[in-house]
Amino acid sequence: MKFPLNPAQQEAVEHQNGPMLVLAGAGSGKTRVITQRIARMLERGVPASAICSLTFTNKAAAEMAERVAVILKEGGHRGQSVKQMSISTFHSFGLSVLSRERKVTGGTFTIFDQGDCLGAIKELLSRVGVDRRFDATEVMTRISNAKNAFIAPEELREREGDDYDEITKIVYPRYQAALRNFHAYDFDDLVCEVARIWKTREDVLSRWQKQFRYVMVDEYQDTNRAQLELLRLLAGEHRNICVVGDDDQSIYAWRGADVRNILEFEEHFPGAKIVKLEQNYRSCAPVLAVANAVIEKRTDAKYKKTLFTSKLGGEKVRLGQAPSPEAEAAYVGREIRRMISDEGRKPKDFAILYRSNGQAKLFEEVLREQGVAYRVVGGTQFFERKEVKDVLAYLKLSLNRSDEISLRRIANYPPRGIGETSLERLGTYALARGWTLWETIERVDALDDIPSVARDGCRALEKTIAHARKRLLIERAKGSVVARELCEQLGLQKEITATSPSPQAAARRWANVDGLFGLLSRRESREDAAGRDASAERELMTFLHSLTLNSQEEEEDPGNVVTLSTLHGSKGLEFDVVFLVGLEEGLLPHSRTLDPRASETAPQDIEEERRLFYVGVTRARQLLVMLRARARMVRGKPAPRTPCRFLSDIPSDLVEEFEVKDAALMSTDEMASNAGNLLAMLDALGK
Repeated sequence: MKFPLNPAQQEAVEHQNGPMLVLAGAGSGKTRVITQRIARMLERGVPASAICSLTFTNKAAAEMAERVAVILKEGGHRGQSVKQMSISTFHSFGLSVLSRERKVTGGTFTIFDQGDCLGAIKELLSRVGVDRRFDATEVMTRISNAKNAFIAPEELREREGDDYDEITKIVYPRYQAALRNFHAYDFDDLVCEVARIWKTREDVLSRWQKQFRYVMVDEYQDTNRAQLELLRLLAGEHRNICVVGDDDQSIYAWRGADVRNILEFEEHFPGAKIVKLEQNYRSCAPVLAVANAVIEKRTDAKYKKTLFTSKLGGEKVRLGQAPSPEAEAAYVGREIRRMISDEGRKPKDFAILYRSNGQAKLFEEVLREQGVAYRVVGGTQFFERKEVKDVLAYLKLSLNRSDEISLRRIANYPPRGIGETSLERLGTYALARGWTLWETIERVDALDDIPSVARDGCRALEKTIAHARKRLLIERAKGSVVARELCEQLGLQKEITATSPSPQAAARRWANVDGLFGLLSRRESREDAAGRDASAERELMTFLHSLTLNSQEEEEDPGNVVTLSTLHGSKGLEFDVVFLVGLEEGLLPHSRTLDPRASETAPQDIEEERRLFYVGVTRARQLLVMLRARARMVRGKPAPRTPCRFLSDIPSDLVEEFEVKDAALMSTDEMASNAGNLLAMLDALGK
């Protein structure tokens, strides 16, 4: 069933030339506006190949492409195809630019994931003699922050900072040099390097400006300074840029997002048209009333929005006070079980949202007791599992022998006599003679002080990689086939069995490796079915690149389960019933934002916490239940808690307040019901 565009949506869709900022409130149909705007441009004769649409997740990009494809089919746009457009994430777009500009970038390259980057930084910290008390992860974060802010190593040297900043000034230029030596980019480089190339090579920039005459950006409030620089360069000539976002939902400053990008859009693109989308199609009126009350108290707002809906009805928002976190969690578990039993709701209708991951444990326990299926957003990803990363490291090294991080990962796995001491000696020789680590392994027979067992191991590793390269590059064997052959040659299944704590764990770990084979094989089949004639090398390299781009993606549809998530993780999701828990000072706002000595940006941090609260509220479609505890254990003793300051911004007539009973005071019937639920779950598991 099609719904007509409302007047504000229609205004945004009809606009074509010049810059435009669409301020899209939560649940206001922004994706529909973007896709309809693309369709309108096609109707007016804009070539599909001239359109570039950027967003932040592959899921969002795929959804947008799917909707545009439907519009093209229904509209009869002959000769126009969604495949002719560039609809992707910023990082996928950056990868496509770097891949097509191989003459500028220097040919084949690897993309390092977080583990690879951390390994490189640890090695560099060791080389420069940094005290071990300094955390490599924090240094990696500082480097990432600098890249997101589009700050080059030489610029960082001029800035004042703390001890970690001083160490970062030393490591950052060395880290960049190491990446170049490894023929590698990290995730942030996929944007930064494109912007850097475009700034220094007008001929390269001009090619991309001529190709993409119309640029659109979704979730603009989440962009960082490097992404802003990329957009200003790409749209600098024609200025046909439309960005869609909501400054009220800017919650990712901790990973580089800069709310100033959306607040200062008119300064970056003078003469910009501003359109506000305020009609909400998600939440009922009682939820929106609470959301509006909280967000209107923002002190840094430039564009005021008031959400409204034409929906009738909706339950009043509830605000509960529990004696303890345990009572809070028990209440949530009982309510979910009650609504499933009495109201016919399904587990997937519910979400429990909290500020920090550590709050999830109690809610997991009560849901298990109630026999309710659930998932915790943000668990270990498939491609982060050790056995999977080991196989991927062999494949990466087979394609790029300069990839020292992958080489160090598998140099002695499975064990082949190249211990840490021997590997460090090889690394020392490499530094002294200006060789890569792989070149040093190839020349091991010419080196002194390398034990014979390590020499044998180097020869065995060289032979393994040489065979894999021959299969891929000369014999054009599929990546899935080569991966299986590598594992058989290395005896990887036997090694996994020998090093696992139990037969069950070994079976799970090998199943993950087998799952990787299947994933590779299915992707290859899709490529063949699509008639793409890429070489085995290029096909495998594309797959390996895609893993890094997708590493932080949300999982597939989890099924009929309750969702437990941090507020940050809930962005973009929606549920019939939302429990917003832990609404106390120190949890929300987070404790680190409450001490003005902790950060010069403390006022901005508090405003971001307000926006985070607002995001949580606007996830609810039909019912919002807000909860807090009167006391929590601090250093082994119960300590009174202060209500979250944002609750005081909500007029009392907008909420229904209630007291939560202590779990210890539950009735016999309630306890019997819980016991029955637990027994039923255990019985189901036993079957």
